[in-house]
Amino acid sequence: MKLPRRQFLHLAAGAAALPAVSRFARAQAYPTRPVRIIVPYPPGGTPDIVGRMMGEWLSERLGQQFIIENRPGAGGNIGTETAVRAPADGYTLLYVVTANAISPALFDKLNFNFLHDIAPVGGITRVPNVVSVTPSLPVETIPQLIAHAKANPGKLNFGAPTAGTLLLAGELFKMMAGINIVHVAYRGGGGQVVTDLLAGRLQVSFDVMPTVIEYVRAGKLRGLAVTTAARSPALPDLPPVGDFVPGYEASSWHGLGVPKNTPADMVQKLNSEMNAVLSDPKVIARLAEIGGVPLPMTPVQFGQFVAEETEKWAKVVKFVGIKAE
Repeated sequence: MKLPRRQFLHLAAGAAALPAVSRFARAQAYPTRPVRIIVPYPPGGTPDIVGRMMGEWLSERLGQQFIIENRPGAGGNIGTETAVRAPADGYTLLYVVTANAISPALFDKLNFNFLHDIAPVGGITRVPNVVSVTPSLPVETIPQLIAHAKANPGKLNFGAPTAGTLLLAGELFKMMAGINIVHVAYRGGGGQVVTDLLAGRLQVSFDVMPTVIEYVRAGKLRGLAVTTAARSPALPDLPPVGDFVPGYEASSWHGLGVPKNTPADMVQKLNSEMNAVLSDPKVIARLAEIGGVPLPMTPVQFGQFVAEETEKWAKVVKFVGIKAE
């Protein structure tokens, strides 16, 4: 186990250096003023949508406003650094996503060490990517896609931005399935990729479920599988990729973190309230609308999960041989 991972798990397990009675009293009172949740992405995307939902739910439970502050840029690193530099007082939270586990391997020069500088609070949701193909491609299953790719090396392509989850989901599939399909780079995410997939200019996509779900349901795109380890209630007919490529998993996940040294009693209270929210049938149904499933964890569990994801994606980045500017 590498040092950064040990440090991250230590942050998750650490306790505030105050007497138990004082910690209890402070936790009971917290929060006494509005709390900001820094979302390192623009309005309208899945992190922003789910972040606003969680902010609303926490506001209702805790009686203070949880306000979303969008700080996009540099693959999520501008907003993350804003949170890292914020006071560790429980009133600044970071909306954590898969990209936070990818960035350490992708970027050579970051002004922070995510696993050291952000303490885990808990998970929120896991959202599958969908392996979908243009309807003109003569494949209907993952085994057929793999066989077609092996019979036509380098002739199939998939679209994704030049860095990030969508690209690495595709590259992980290539690596584990032992096939050669060509990445076509896009500046942005879903919209243009889906447009070109519908037009047949692309053959394959590994896009997040909210982007493609309606096209798959309408039959305009052919969904082959989901990238989570289990089926998704939103598209229950699609099997997991892992049923055919053992060990494959490449979902988008969301959670919350705080600056290191945030009092542990505040972290625990936030975690307890988050997990209570995620057990509410109405919340579960709302997440299901975007293909998400709840991801309740303790701070220690979420810390271990993020550390493992960081190690996993570092291997994929090394295999692909990409670096962000």
